[in-house]
Amino acid sequence: MIFRSVFADLHIHIGRTESGLPVKITAARNLTFRNIIREAHHRKGLRLIGIIDAHSPPVQEEIRQMLAAGELREHPDGGLVYGDTVCIPGAEIEVKEEGTGPAHVLVYFPHLETMERFTAWCARHMTNVRLSTQRLYRPVRELQKKTKEWGGLFIPAHVFTPFKSLYGSAVDRMDELLDPDLVHAVELGLSSDSEMADHVPELARFTFVTDSDAHSLPKIGREYNELWMKEPSFRELRLALERREGRRVKANYGLDPRLGKYYRTRCKACGELWSEASGACCPSCGSGKKVTGVRDRILSIGNRESRSPEHRPPYVRQVPLEFIPGLGRKTLDKLLDVFGTEMDVLHRASVEEIGRVVGEDLAGLIGRSREGKLRLEEGGGGEYGRVSKMETT
Repeated sequence: MIFRSVFADLHIHIGRTESGLPVKITAARNLTFRNIIREAHHRKGLRLIGIIDAHSPPVQEEIRQMLAAGELREHPDGGLVYGDTVCIPGAEIEVKEEGTGPAHVLVYFPHLETMERFTAWCARHMTNVRLSTQRLYRPVRELQKKTKEWGGLFIPAHVFTPFKSLYGSAVDRMDELLDPDLVHAVELGLSSDSEMADHVPELARFTFVTDSDAHSLPKIGREYNELWMKEPSFRELRLALERREGRRVKANYGLDPRLGKYYRTRCKACGELWSEASGACCPSCGSGKKVTGVRDRILSIGNRESRSPEHRPPYVRQVPLEFIPGLGRKTLDKLLDVFGTEMDVLHRASVEEIGRVVGEDLAGLIGRSREGKLRLEEGGGGEYGRVSKMETT
């Protein structure tokens, strides 16, 4: 059997329908199903994507129209095919049990018909099933059982972020909220990597995924996975997450955690760094309110030593093209005109080839990004980190 690498981003939101109905209110208006799948295919070079919010009935109607028009077709092994890119229908659900904080989880189903059945069930237990990331007023383990019953996949989302995540706001241990045996993978989120997550021993059994959680078209693919599989499809995705029959996650490509919005603990009032030695009050302004950073949260619930299991693939820390100083939309268009897709620029084009298109200075930044040699300013408190200004002086 012949396997190949497939680049996959499994967490992309829908902002609006084409008729203008809101789905993810905080996402861009042009983040429609059609625009997402075109962007992923033509510009990003992703061959497997998870479009979250496919549970929304008006989104499902648009998918039906695209199927009827021949713009999409259903893969026999699950997924919606556009060119050589396959979309997996998914949904992000907010769950909460008595005595815990809220957490977000992702569910995926192989076929549109199955997702429509899931929507009908959710509609009985949600305030507004049309919108993204709504609270499900049923026990989360019932959601897990329904997902399994309908042949779906269940993944806790951005598990360490301080707001609405498994470890960031809900519980200290997975089994306090979820049935671990019904979890197919764990999504790390933008402020952590595999080495950090492996400080938590109970996560050793799980496959990690790194996804963009995109709320705009440019953010698609800022984190992604390299999957080793026969072809893009729902069935192959399941096998890769479960590490069966030779399929697996070959590598995770993610932000250097220092670029994440919640890497360091910072004061909620003034944004200054809040170290462990600072005590109960901000050392800068005296406020008692802080946003706990992912790094500190992991150390509080895990071991000081990180031990990765043998099955853990490499985590490739990278700086997305949009973070590179001086690389704006027009410059990126030049690169795509020459090399094809962002995946080609990130992985296949040489620094010399890039330099002939955009100049040696910008190509040098991309080269140092690939080698992990850029100076970075740490993010936290809801603000992204960034490439240091020293890089461009």
